[in-house]
Amino acid sequence: MIVAMTRTDMPPAWDERTQLTTFLDYVRATARDKCEDLSAEDARKALLPDSPLMTLSGLINHLRWVEYYWFRVVFLGEEDEGPWTDEDPDREMRIAVDLPLSQLLAEYAEESARHNELIAAHDLDTGARRKQSDGRAVDLRWILLHLIEETARHNGHLDILRELADGRTGV
Repeated sequence: MIVAMTRTDMPPAWDERTQLTTFLDYVRATARDKCEDLSAEDARKALLPDSPLMTLSGLINHLRWVEYYWFRVVFLGEEDEGPWTDEDPDREMRIAVDLPLSQLLAEYAEESARHNELIAAHDLDTGARRKQSDGRAVDLRWILLHLIEETARHNGHLDILRELADGRTGV
């Protein structure tokens, strides 16, 4: 079951964890709102001629799988079962056009809820189990900040694509 969230960037408390999770929830909700009342055809359209993978569906699926990668693969050290391959590193964006937008949004919301539970269960200073290529381990705080940045950046892309698709702005 997906619970509708009120989109706000004002945390109910001022501790660091609450501020970070409020901003992450806010940018997630913004991404979902950018797709509200979007037609299936418009969700799948590649509107930028030099960027055939840049679709609203593709970006939502990308955001879902980026969270999966950072929380489950990097932080928890789970086996990487993402849709990408060495031959097709952007496959999550490519396969999204074959799936209903409602399914992509539901999966994104479900993963987000799962990740919120993970965040609540760990200290922000907890290091990731999988190290970066330079041998350093990021901590949960860094992952949260990175996902806020990544999602906010892609919200800008979603904003542009939505305007190009059907003229809707200001979401």
